[in-house]
Amino acid sequence: MSDTLTLYYSPGACSLAPHIALEETGAAFEAVKIDFATAEQRGGRYLAVNQKGRVPALAEGDWVLTENPAILRYIARKNPQAGLWPEDPREEARCAEWLAWLSSTIHPAYAHIRRAERYATDEAAIEDVKAKGVETCADLWTMIEVGLSRGGWAAGERYSVADPYLLVFWTWGRGRVLGYDMARQFPYWTDHARRMAARPAVQRAFTREGLPLPA
Repeated sequence: MSDTLTLYYSPGACSLAPHIALEETGAAFEAVKIDFATAEQRGGRYLAVNQKGRVPALAEGDWVLTENPAILRYIARKNPQAGLWPEDPREEARCAEWLAWLSSTIHPAYAHIRRAERYATDEAAIEDVKAKGVETCADLWTMIEVGLSRGGWAAGERYSVADPYLLVFWTWGRGRVLGYDMARQFPYWTDHARRMAARPAVQRAFTREGLPLPA
């Protein structure tokens, strides 16, 4: 278990969440960029690491873990001193709830716009998939806003691995696909993003990935 962790990421992708989490732990890790622009994720070299052809992947020697909820929990449990996984049973359950919902519902809804060709082949059907995705994301982003309106962090009073994962979707909300005015439309979520941006670990991850911090 002494192997250095290696995170395979693509700038701005959902791999940003474990990237931040690793920075929060202070542990040594290697960050390996996978270039989506050249379809590197579909190349044999990366498929040998992760046959799913997606990021993130977390490697520890020959042992490889995929899927954000699993990766984030592993990072947190492997580095208990960082306090990224709640100890209180209710806060732990809330953290797990966020991870599950973000990965199983929020991310696929966004993919219906960003990657509509995964869900249809006919051109008209693809456009219908995108339109439904836009409608669904508007509802889901509002649900997240309501969920964060109580203040604090995602799981409660303490920061957890759910918070970097939420920041991923805040950055996607401001991006060209959705084009939301996050500060105006989602002020509680934007407050959360700004508090995230004040954390040195977030700053380091955003710098490495070449992303602008929430302002």
